[in-house]
Amino acid sequence: RADGRRAIQIVRERAAEWKIDADKIGIMGFSAGGELAALTAMHYEPGTRPDFVAMIYPNVRPETKKIDKNTPPAFLVHADDDKLPSAISVNFYLDLKKAGVSAELHVYSTGGHGFGMKDRPLPVTQWTQRFEEWLASRKLLP
Repeated sequence: RADGRRAIQIVRERAAEWKIDADKIGIMGFSAGGELAALTAMHYEPGTRPDFVAMIYPNVRPETKKIDKNTPPAFLVHADDDKLPSAISVNFYLDLKKAGVSAELHVYSTGGHGFGMKDRPLPVTQWTQRFEEWLASRKLLP
C-alpha cells in the first residue's frame, strides 16, 4: 500500500514537470499487482488517492476491503477460467456498486490467468480497447 501511495504522490508532485494532468492519475495492476492497485485505491491518505483504478485478474482478499463512496472509479477484467476465481472481481464490483462507486466489469469466458496484453485470437484480448473506451468516457485521456 505504501509503495502505491508514494507512487501516486510522486507522479502528482511532478505532474507539471512531466506535462501530465495531476487530476488524471490512476493506478493499474495485474494479479497481485491488481491487489496492490486495489489497496492503494481503498487505503489512501490525503494527496495519494488515485483518480481511477484498473484491476486485471486481481486477487483482492475480502479482509482488506475498505470501500466507500470516495473510492475511485474502477475498471475490472477477469477470465472465467482463471485459477483465481472470477467471483473475486465480481464481488469487488458488486461492493463498489453498493457503495455508489462508478465501476465497470468485464468477465471473459476464456483467457486463463496472465492473459495480460498478449495478442491471441480470443475475445479477452479486446479488454485493452474496452479500457481505452472507459478512460475516454471518463475524460481521463489527453
